[in-house]
Amino acid sequence: MNIPTELKYTKEHEWIKLDGTTATVGITDWAQGELGDIVFVELPEVGDKIERTKPFGTIEAVKAVSDLFAPLSGEVVEINAALEDDPMVINRDAFGDGWMVRIECSDLSELDQLLDSAGYESIING
Repeated sequence: MNIPTELKYTKEHEWIKLDGTTATVGITDWAQGELGDIVFVELPEVGDKIERTKPFGTIEAVKAVSDLFAPLSGEVVEINAALEDDPMVINRDAFGDGWMVRIECSDLSELDQLLDSAGYESIING
């Protein structure tokens, strides 16, 4: 299982890559594997404000529909529009082209609430 060490994670299976004060967010490789074939992703609009731990969208797979939870508070500055036409890119490249949103973080201290790769691995391995 791929769990990149340079990323941060949530217990809800989102990953976060910080670049300055902008966070790129997606779901983990483990999560996409559990969901199966992803058929639809509902994302917020650019300019929407999101709040840490609150739902910001949904992801629909053949097996289930799940909420996406904001790992950090801030404003959505970009969405991955490619997911509209091909949501299965998340299945193929969860940590790369399958990213979902970019957030301009309003409170970087929230990063302290996120898991490192070892912490996330312990969550999924129970």
